Amino acid sequence: MVPEAPLEQTGSGLAPVGEGWFVLNAREARWRHREGRGDSLPFTGFTDFEAETYFPQVGIGLFVLGPGEPIGMYHWEADQEDFLVLSGEALLLVEGEERTLGQWDFVHCPPETKHMIVGAGDGPCTVLAIGAREHMATPEWGAYTVDEVALRHGVGVEEETSDAEVAYASYPQPEPTRYRDGWLSE
Repeated sequence: MVPEAPLEQTGSGLAPVGEGWFVLNAREARWRHREGRGDSLPFTGFTDFEAETYFPQVGIGLFVLGPGEPIGMYHWEADQEDFLVLSGEALLLVEGEERTLGQWDFVHCPPETKHMIVGAGDGPCTVLAIGAREHMATPEWGAYTVDEVALRHGVGVEEETSDAEVAYASYPQPEPTRYRDGWLSE
């Protein structure tokens, strides 16, 4: 029998603290804020230990982005990633092209698809992100690639790298934060 993972109240919301199944309401969970990159709820955890312990196969995150705020930097991964716009508008940068996204648009990125999602429109957008994790902790995970469209939107690198610290050097570290009313639609 698979045990229930206990949830612990942290200074910024609830988080699982062990292996097993759990139920966690997004409004009560531990979120993180990244200046210039919006707010996110990494259901998989904040640390590599948490991600490997709680979600070794599939990564899941919820993002609330303001206009111009990206989920991350333009990249490709060895594993598939998928995105569902739950509310608002976003801009998909994919294989050097731009595509406008609206509520309920689903994006499937097979392995090696170069991509990124950026908040768009006049207000926040909420995006559910799901990705396989088979290669996540290996040197073959993927890379941040040079792309003119990504550079124009501030989510590109000047030189290809697989080092996240290099790719995200211009962004401050994420800070734990509590959910704020209005992030998620009623």
